[in-house]
Amino acid sequence: MAGNSIGQFFRVTTCGESHGAALGCILDGVPPGIPVTETDLQRDLDRRRPGSSRYTTQRREGDQVRILSGVFAGRTTGTSIGLTIENSDQRSQDYHDSKDIFRPGHADYTYEQKYGVRDHLGGGRSSARETAMRVAAGAIAKKYLQQKFAITVRACLAKMGDIRCELNDWNLVEHNAFFCPDATKLSSLDALLRQLKKSGDSIGAQITVVADNVPPGLGEPVFDRLDADLAHALMSINAVKGVEIGDGFGVVTSRGSENRDEITSSGFQSNHAGGILGGISSGQPIVAHLALKPASSIRVPGRTITRQGETVEIVTGGRHDACVGIRAVPIAEAMMAIVLMDHLLRQRAQCGDVVSDVPRW
Repeated sequence: MAGNSIGQFFRVTTCGESHGAALGCILDGVPPGIPVTETDLQRDLDRRRPGSSRYTTQRREGDQVRILSGVFAGRTTGTSIGLTIENSDQRSQDYHDSKDIFRPGHADYTYEQKYGVRDHLGGGRSSARETAMRVAAGAIAKKYLQQKFAITVRACLAKMGDIRCELNDWNLVEHNAFFCPDATKLSSLDALLRQLKKSGDSIGAQITVVADNVPPGLGEPVFDRLDADLAHALMSINAVKGVEIGDGFGVVTSRGSENRDEITSSGFQSNHAGGILGGISSGQPIVAHLALKPASSIRVPGRTITRQGETVEIVTGGRHDACVGIRAVPIAEAMMAIVLMDHLLRQRAQCGDVVSDVPRW
Protein backbone atom coordinates (compact mmCIF):
# COMPACT_ATOMS: atom_id res chain seq x y z
CA MET A 1 0.00 0.00 0.00
CA ALA A 2 1.08 3.58 -0.55
CA GLY A 3 2.13 5.93 2.23
CA ASN A 4 4.96 3.91 3.76
CA SER A 5 7.71 6.44 3.01
CA ILE A 6 8.60 9.93 4.21
CA GLY A 7 11.19 12.43 2.99
CA GLN A 8 12.63 13.38 -0.40
CA PHE A 9 16.43 13.61 -0.15
CA PHE A 10 16.54 11.57 3.07
CA ARG A 11 13.84 8.97 2.55
CA VAL A 12 12.63 6.48 5.16
CA THR A 13 10.46 3.51 4.18
CA THR A 14 9.13 1.03 6.75
CA CYS A 15 7.40 -2.34 6.60
CA GLY A 16 6.07 -4.88 9.05
CA GLU A 17 3.19 -5.65 11.38
CA SER A 18 2.67 -6.02 15.11
CA HIS A 19 2.62 -9.83 15.07
CA GLY A 20 4.62 -10.44 11.91
CA ALA A 21 8.02 -12.08 11.79
CA ALA A 22 9.93 -8.79 11.82
CA LEU A 23 9.88 -5.06 11.17
CA GLY A 24 11.95 -3.56 8.37
CA CYS A 25 13.25 -0.22 7.18
CA ILE A 26 15.12 1.17 4.17
CA LEU A 27 16.94 4.50 4.39
CA ASP A 28 17.90 6.24 1.15
CA GLY A 29 19.98 9.39 0.82
CA VAL A 30 22.22 8.97 3.85
CA PRO A 31 25.54 10.70 3.06
CA PRO A 32 28.64 8.48 3.13
CA GLY A 33 31.20 8.50 5.90
CA ILE A 34 28.94 8.87 8.94
CA PRO A 35 30.05 6.63 11.83
CA VAL A 36 27.10 4.34 12.64
CA THR A 37 26.84 1.17 14.69
CA GLU A 38 23.94 -0.91 15.94
CA THR A 39 24.73 0.37 19.43
CA ASP A 40 24.07 3.94 18.26
CA LEU A 41 20.58 2.94 17.18
CA GLN A 42 19.89 0.74 20.19
CA ARG A 43 19.97 3.55 22.73
CA ASP A 44 16.85 5.23 21.34
CA LEU A 45 15.17 1.88 20.68
CA ASP A 46 15.63 0.98 24.34
CA ARG A 47 13.94 4.26 25.30
CA ARG A 48 10.90 3.36 23.17
CA ARG A 49 10.96 -0.37 23.91
CA PRO A 50 7.83 -2.00 25.40
CA GLY A 51 8.22 -3.46 28.86
CA SER A 52 10.90 -0.92 29.77
CA SER A 53 9.04 0.19 32.92
CA ARG A 54 6.05 -0.80 35.04
CA TYR A 55 4.09 2.08 33.51
CA THR A 56 4.11 0.77 29.92
CA THR A 57 2.87 -2.34 28.14
CA GLN A 58 4.48 -5.51 29.46
CA ARG A 59 5.05 -6.95 26.01
CA ARG A 60 8.70 -8.05 26.29
CA GLU A 61 10.37 -7.16 23.02
CA GLY A 62 14.15 -6.84 22.98
CA ASP A 63 13.95 -4.59 19.91
CA GLN A 64 17.47 -5.63 18.90
CA VAL A 65 18.20 -3.84 15.63
CA ARG A 66 20.34 -5.33 12.87
CA ILE A 67 22.03 -3.30 10.15
CA LEU A 68 21.75 -5.33 6.95
CA SER A 69 23.36 -3.01 4.42
CA GLY A 70 24.72 0.45 3.72
CA VAL A 71 27.33 0.43 6.49
CA PHE A 72 30.89 -0.84 6.03
CA ALA A 73 33.65 -0.83 8.64
CA GLY A 74 31.41 1.24 10.92
CA ARG A 75 30.66 4.02 8.42
CA THR A 76 27.82 4.70 6.02
CA THR A 77 28.64 4.00 2.38
CA GLY A 78 26.06 6.28 0.76
CA THR A 79 24.02 3.30 -0.45
CA SER A 80 20.67 2.21 0.93
CA ILE A 81 20.74 1.26 4.61
CA GLY A 82 18.63 -1.76 5.49
CA LEU A 83 17.47 -2.27 9.09
CA THR A 84 15.42 -4.99 10.73
CA ILE A 85 14.02 -5.85 14.16
CA GLU A 86 12.57 -9.30 14.87
CA ASN A 87 9.31 -9.66 16.77
CA SER A 88 9.75 -12.18 19.56
CA ASP A 89 6.99 -11.78 22.17
CA GLN A 90 3.67 -11.88 20.35
CA ARG A 91 0.63 -13.31 22.09
CA SER A 92 -1.62 -13.81 19.10
CA GLN A 93 -4.11 -15.79 21.18
CA ASP A 94 -5.06 -12.55 22.95
CA TYR A 95 -6.72 -11.35 19.73
CA HIS A 96 -8.59 -14.43 18.49
CA ASP A 97 -11.82 -13.48 20.26
CA SER A 98 -11.87 -10.09 18.51
CA LYS A 99 -11.25 -11.42 15.00
CA ASP A 100 -14.79 -10.57 13.90
CA ILE A 101 -15.31 -7.60 16.23
CA PHE A 102 -14.25 -4.02 15.53
CA ARG A 103 -12.46 -2.50 18.49
CA PRO A 104 -13.76 1.04 19.08
CA GLY A 105 -11.11 3.75 18.73
CA HIS A 106 -8.87 1.51 16.60
CA ALA A 107 -8.22 1.23 12.88
CA ASP A 108 -10.04 -2.12 12.60
CA TYR A 109 -13.16 -0.65 11.00
CA THR A 110 -11.37 1.73 8.63
CA TYR A 111 -8.79 -0.83 7.44
CA GLU A 112 -11.63 -3.27 6.72
CA GLN A 113 -13.54 -0.63 4.76
CA LYS A 114 -10.45 0.38 2.76
CA TYR A 115 -8.84 -2.98 1.99
CA GLY A 116 -11.63 -5.51 2.56
CA VAL A 117 -9.21 -7.50 4.72
CA ARG A 118 -7.18 -6.78 7.84
CA ASP A 119 -4.62 -8.34 10.13
CA HIS A 120 -6.45 -8.48 13.46
CA LEU A 121 -3.42 -9.60 15.46
CA GLY A 122 -2.39 -6.57 17.50
CA GLY A 123 -3.73 -4.25 14.83
CA GLY A 124 -1.33 -5.44 12.15
CA ARG A 125 0.18 -2.53 10.23
CA SER A 126 -1.81 0.04 12.21
CA SER A 127 -0.04 -0.93 15.43
CA ALA A 128 2.40 1.48 17.08
CA ARG A 129 4.87 -1.42 16.90
CA GLU A 130 5.77 -0.01 13.47
CA THR A 131 7.31 3.07 15.09
CA ALA A 132 10.32 1.08 16.26
CA MET A 133 11.75 1.39 12.76
CA ARG A 134 11.16 5.15 12.74
CA VAL A 135 13.14 5.42 15.96
CA ALA A 136 16.01 3.43 14.45
CA ALA A 137 16.02 5.67 11.37
CA GLY A 138 15.73 8.74 13.55
CA ALA A 139 18.80 7.68 15.53
CA ILE A 140 20.86 7.89 12.33
CA ALA A 141 19.34 11.28 11.52
CA LYS A 142 20.06 12.55 15.04
CA LYS A 143 23.68 11.45 14.75
CA TYR A 144 24.06 13.25 11.41
CA LEU A 145 22.46 16.41 12.78
CA GLN A 146 24.70 16.40 15.84
CA GLN A 147 27.91 15.54 14.03
CA LYS A 148 27.54 17.90 11.06
CA PHE A 149 25.60 20.82 12.56
CA ALA A 150 25.68 20.40 16.37
CA ILE A 151 21.87 20.19 16.25
CA THR A 152 20.21 18.46 19.21
CA VAL A 153 16.66 17.11 19.13
CA ARG A 154 15.01 16.44 22.50
CA ALA A 155 11.48 15.69 23.64
CA CYS A 156 9.73 15.41 26.98
CA LEU A 157 6.36 14.86 28.60
CA ALA A 158 4.61 18.23 28.90
CA LYS A 159 1.25 17.09 30.25
CA MET A 160 -0.57 13.92 31.27
CA GLY A 161 -4.24 14.39 31.93
CA ASP A 162 -4.49 17.44 34.21
CA ILE A 163 -0.87 17.16 35.37
CA ARG A 164 1.23 19.84 33.66
CA CYS A 165 5.00 19.35 33.67
CA GLU A 166 7.14 22.47 33.41
CA LEU A 167 10.27 22.27 31.27
CA ASN A 168 12.59 22.81 34.21
CA ASP A 169 15.43 20.35 33.63
CA TRP A 170 16.30 18.51 30.40
CA ASN A 171 18.78 16.35 32.33
CA LEU A 172 15.95 14.95 34.45
CA VAL A 173 14.11 13.62 31.39
CA GLU A 174 16.41 10.62 30.97
CA HIS A 175 16.32 9.72 34.68
CA ASN A 176 12.65 8.87 35.18
CA ALA A 177 10.20 6.52 33.50
CA PHE A 178 7.89 9.34 32.33
CA PHE A 179 10.47 11.42 30.38
CA CYS A 180 9.30 14.24 32.66
CA PRO A 181 11.42 17.41 33.08
CA ASP A 182 9.63 18.48 36.29
CA ALA A 183 10.71 16.73 39.50
CA THR A 184 7.72 18.09 41.42
CA LYS A 185 5.28 16.07 39.27
CA LEU A 186 6.83 12.60 39.42
CA SER A 187 4.82 11.36 42.39
CA SER A 188 1.56 12.67 40.87
CA LEU A 189 2.29 10.91 37.57
CA ASP A 190 3.04 7.69 39.42
CA ALA A 191 -0.23 7.88 41.37
CA LEU A 192 -2.25 8.62 38.22
CA LEU A 193 -0.86 5.69 36.26
CA ARG A 194 -1.26 3.29 39.18
CA GLN A 195 -4.91 4.31 39.45
CA LEU A 196 -5.43 3.89 35.70
CA LYS A 197 -3.87 0.44 35.68
CA LYS A 198 -6.10 -0.59 38.57
CA SER A 199 -9.25 0.68 36.85
CA GLY A 200 -8.25 -0.59 33.41
CA ASP A 201 -8.59 2.84 31.81
CA SER A 202 -6.14 5.16 30.01
CA ILE A 203 -5.24 8.85 29.70
CA GLY A 204 -4.00 11.24 27.02
CA ALA A 205 -0.79 13.26 26.99
CA GLN A 206 1.05 16.18 25.47
CA ILE A 207 4.65 15.89 24.27
CA THR A 208 7.00 18.79 23.56
CA VAL A 209 9.86 18.31 21.08
CA VAL A 210 12.61 20.90 20.59
CA ALA A 211 15.48 21.15 18.10
CA ASP A 212 18.31 23.49 19.10
CA ASN A 213 20.98 25.07 16.89
CA VAL A 214 18.99 24.64 13.66
CA PRO A 215 20.41 27.04 11.04
CA PRO A 216 18.11 29.55 9.34
CA GLY A 217 16.92 28.84 5.80
CA LEU A 218 15.47 25.32 6.02
CA GLY A 219 12.10 24.82 4.37
CA GLU A 220 10.60 25.06 0.90
CA PRO A 221 7.96 27.49 -0.41
CA VAL A 222 4.26 26.77 -0.09
CA PHE A 223 3.57 23.03 0.19
CA ASP A 224 6.91 21.82 1.61
CA ARG A 225 7.16 24.44 4.31
CA LEU A 226 9.24 23.21 7.24
CA ASP A 227 6.31 23.53 9.64
CA ALA A 228 4.01 21.72 7.20
CA ASP A 229 6.44 18.82 6.84
CA LEU A 230 6.92 18.66 10.61
CA ALA A 231 3.16 18.61 11.15
CA HIS A 232 2.86 15.84 8.55
CA ALA A 233 5.59 13.77 10.21
CA LEU A 234 4.45 14.26 13.79
CA MET A 235 0.79 13.74 12.92
CA SER A 236 1.71 10.38 11.38
CA ILE A 237 2.62 9.02 14.82
CA ASN A 238 -0.03 6.65 16.19
CA ALA A 239 -2.57 8.29 18.54
CA VAL A 240 -1.50 11.86 17.70
CA LYS A 241 -4.61 14.00 17.23
CA GLY A 242 -3.07 17.46 17.22
CA VAL A 243 0.21 19.20 16.39
CA GLU A 244 1.19 22.74 17.33
CA ILE A 245 4.21 24.73 16.18
CA GLY A 246 5.34 27.38 18.65
CA ASP A 247 2.36 28.89 20.47
CA GLY A 248 -0.03 26.85 18.31
CA PHE A 249 -3.67 27.36 19.23
CA GLY A 250 -2.58 29.85 21.87
CA VAL A 251 -2.34 32.47 19.11
CA VAL A 252 -6.14 32.58 18.93
CA THR A 253 -6.38 34.77 22.04
CA SER A 254 -3.18 36.78 21.58
CA ARG A 255 -2.73 40.19 19.96
CA GLY A 256 -0.39 40.84 17.06
CA SER A 257 1.62 43.16 19.27
CA GLU A 258 2.12 40.25 21.68
CA ASN A 259 2.62 37.40 19.24
CA ARG A 260 5.11 38.84 16.77
CA ASP A 261 8.70 37.98 17.58
CA GLU A 262 10.43 41.34 17.64
CA ILE A 263 14.04 41.56 16.41
CA THR A 264 16.78 43.82 17.75
CA SER A 265 20.52 44.00 17.21
CA SER A 266 20.86 41.30 19.86
CA GLY A 267 18.49 38.90 18.07
CA PHE A 268 14.90 37.71 18.39
CA GLN A 269 13.22 38.82 21.60
CA SER A 270 10.77 35.88 21.78
CA ASN A 271 9.90 32.65 19.95
CA HIS A 272 6.13 32.49 19.65
CA ALA A 273 6.56 31.24 16.07
CA GLY A 274 8.43 28.14 17.22
CA GLY A 275 11.52 28.89 15.14
CA ILE A 276 9.75 28.96 11.76
CA LEU A 277 8.71 32.04 9.77
CA GLY A 278 7.01 31.73 6.40
CA GLY A 279 7.69 28.00 6.47
CA ILE A 280 11.46 28.58 6.78
CA SER A 281 13.61 28.13 9.87
CA SER A 282 14.67 31.37 11.57
CA GLY A 283 17.67 30.01 13.46
CA GLN A 284 15.74 29.92 16.73
CA PRO A 285 14.87 26.64 18.46
CA ILE A 286 12.24 24.63 16.57
CA VAL A 287 9.43 23.92 19.05
CA ALA A 288 6.47 21.59 18.45
CA HIS A 289 3.79 20.11 20.71
CA LEU A 290 1.87 16.87 20.15
CA ALA A 291 -1.48 15.87 21.63
CA LEU A 292 -1.94 12.11 21.97
CA LYS A 293 -5.32 10.55 22.64
CA PRO A 294 -5.89 8.04 25.45
CA ALA A 295 -5.33 4.46 24.34
CA SER A 296 -8.49 2.67 23.23
CA SER A 297 -7.21 -0.76 24.31
CA ILE A 298 -8.69 -0.74 27.81
CA ARG A 299 -10.48 -3.11 30.16
CA VAL A 300 -13.49 -0.82 30.58
CA PRO A 301 -16.43 -2.43 28.70
CA GLY A 302 -17.62 -0.59 25.61
CA ARG A 303 -20.04 -1.09 22.74
CA THR A 304 -19.11 -2.03 19.20
CA ILE A 305 -20.36 -4.15 16.31
CA THR A 306 -19.46 -7.49 14.79
CA ARG A 307 -18.72 -8.06 11.13
CA GLN A 308 -22.44 -8.87 10.73
CA GLY A 309 -23.45 -5.52 12.25
CA GLU A 310 -24.62 -6.91 15.58
CA THR A 311 -24.08 -4.66 18.62
CA VAL A 312 -21.94 -6.33 21.29
CA GLU A 313 -19.92 -5.39 24.35
CA ILE A 314 -16.13 -5.58 24.22
CA VAL A 315 -13.30 -5.57 26.75
CA THR A 316 -9.89 -5.31 25.05
CA GLY A 317 -7.42 -8.00 26.04
CA GLY A 318 -3.69 -8.05 25.49
CA ARG A 319 -0.92 -5.90 26.96
CA HIS A 320 -1.26 -2.17 26.47
CA ASP A 321 -0.09 1.23 27.67
CA ALA A 322 -2.18 3.23 30.13
CA CYS A 323 -0.63 6.35 28.54
CA VAL A 324 0.84 6.01 25.05
CA GLY A 325 2.40 9.45 25.42
CA ILE A 326 5.27 8.08 27.51
CA ARG A 327 6.81 5.95 24.77
CA ALA A 328 5.98 8.60 22.15
CA VAL A 329 8.86 10.79 23.38
CA PRO A 330 11.65 9.07 21.39
CA ILE A 331 9.28 8.67 18.42
CA ALA A 332 8.65 12.43 18.33
CA GLU A 333 12.39 13.06 18.43
CA ALA A 334 12.92 10.63 15.56
CA MET A 335 10.28 12.19 13.32
CA MET A 336 11.58 15.74 13.87
CA ALA A 337 15.15 14.57 13.18
CA ILE A 338 14.10 12.81 9.98
CA VAL A 339 12.41 15.97 8.67
CA LEU A 340 15.31 18.23 9.63
CA MET A 341 17.87 15.95 7.97
CA ASP A 342 15.77 15.81 4.81
CA HIS A 343 15.53 19.61 4.67
CA LEU A 344 19.24 20.10 5.39
CA LEU A 345 20.09 17.88 2.44
CA ARG A 346 17.59 19.77 0.28
CA GLN A 347 19.13 23.07 1.35
CA ARG A 348 22.62 21.82 0.54
CA ALA A 349 21.50 20.70 -2.91
CA GLN A 350 19.84 23.95 -4.01
CA CYS A 351 21.14 26.74 -1.80
CA GLY A 352 24.41 25.41 -0.42
CA ASP A 353 26.37 28.27 -1.99
CA VAL A 354 24.10 31.05 -0.72
CA VAL A 355 25.86 33.61 1.46
CA SER A 356 23.84 36.25 3.31
CA ASP A 357 25.11 39.40 5.03
CA VAL A 358 22.09 39.40 7.35
CA PRO A 359 23.17 38.79 10.99
CA ARG A 360 22.75 35.39 12.60
CA TRP A 361 22.53 34.86 16.35
